[in-house]
Amino acid sequence: MDPVEKKLNKEQLKAVRHGSGSLLVIAGAGTGKTTVITERIKYLISEGLATPEEILALTFTEKASQEMEERIDIAMPLSYGEMWIMTFHGFCDRILRDNALHIGLPSNYKLMTEAESIDLIRRNMFEFDLDYFRPLGNPNKFIDGLLKHFSRLQDETITPDEYVEFAKKYKNEEKLEIKKTEELANAYKAYDQLKIKEGKFDFGDLITKTLQLFKDRPNILKIYQNKFKYILIDEFQDTNYAQNRLSMLLAGKNNNITVVGDDNQSIYRFRGASVSNILQFKDNYPGVKVITINKNYRSSQSILDTAYKLIKHNDPDTLEIKLGISKKLISQFGNKNNAVEFFHTLTVDDEVEKIVKEINTLKKVNNYEWKDFAILIRANSHADPIIRELEINGIPHQFLGPGKLFEKEEVADYITSTIRVLSID
Repeated sequence: MDPVEKKLNKEQLKAVRHGSGSLLVIAGAGTGKTTVITERIKYLISEGLATPEEILALTFTEKASQEMEERIDIAMPLSYGEMWIMTFHGFCDRILRDNALHIGLPSNYKLMTEAESIDLIRRNMFEFDLDYFRPLGNPNKFIDGLLKHFSRLQDETITPDEYVEFAKKYKNEEKLEIKKTEELANAYKAYDQLKIKEGKFDFGDLITKTLQLFKDRPNILKIYQNKFKYILIDEFQDTNYAQNRLSMLLAGKNNNITVVGDDNQSIYRFRGASVSNILQFKDNYPGVKVITINKNYRSSQSILDTAYKLIKHNDPDTLEIKLGISKKLISQFGNKNNAVEFFHTLTVDDEVEKIVKEINTLKKVNNYEWKDFAILIRANSHADPIIRELEINGIPHQFLGPGKLFEKEEVADYITSTIRVLSID
């Protein structure tokens, strides 16, 4: 039996060995989504269906892309040339560095952090001709809001010129609403022109400018469509409209595109991610092959059943209902009878006392070690009372969070510039 067959289940194997054409893989948490993509890349190369340079794999984090590339490198003992495994933004950055001049943009642009974008607007505030959003008293009051608005416009591939045209035709009984829309549109265009003038792009520009490149220069798009025989996208549920549009353009007429996703794991909705992209994928590719993977290799059945019961409250706005599939996960570890318990307390102090008491009890009864326990929280500030209670009870612990945040260069620069502004005021 092939080594790949031994470590993949039936559904995973179907996805890995899918031939040409579009493929949609619906895979729940802990079912091996990344494994499917990495094994499929290895399969395409080993079977001679494509060379590494002809495969494009897009992920959402640098960590995910590095992990995927490492897995493939280990499995491929020989040198296979340069592989295109990267984030959406990393891919677009590479395209623009090589081709931005074709649309009159600088290829040696500087990529700005969020702090640098704020500083850019703050230093050029008077070029935005603000009235409705005039920052009286506090120069930085509306900058963050403006940038968030501009970012969402980029996610929806709305260009500055399109927004200005919309504002000109916008009608509303409230004159202030018309004024606000016009001002936002003009500010969006001013921000875009300012960035080009200074040779700077923000992260949203990477995708929108790449789309502009492909739209205005179809000859460049054709080069990349011919280059990539197969396209694979991880965490497809987290793609926004712009990223989805980019994927479709690259796939071209060959339709050799594989997307893997799960609506229950969407974490970028606040950035414009749209689960509807998965539903529209079936419309965009009528002959798409759909494979559902629901064997879980991470948790016991009791945990999976509890999570599934909670998630069902999202019906009918789920892929399970809309696609008529079952996404109930099946544990490959069996049911260890470790039922999920819910404790309700009245105050934070009561909660942290209950947590520590429960840890002490479980450790004593089951002879656990301290390293066997983990406490998950939603926000870093929630850790403070828990840490205090652990210290009071002499329980050794390690806090894993962005403790080095203020040591990051961009944060330090922003704090410095803010202090400088305050001192001048």
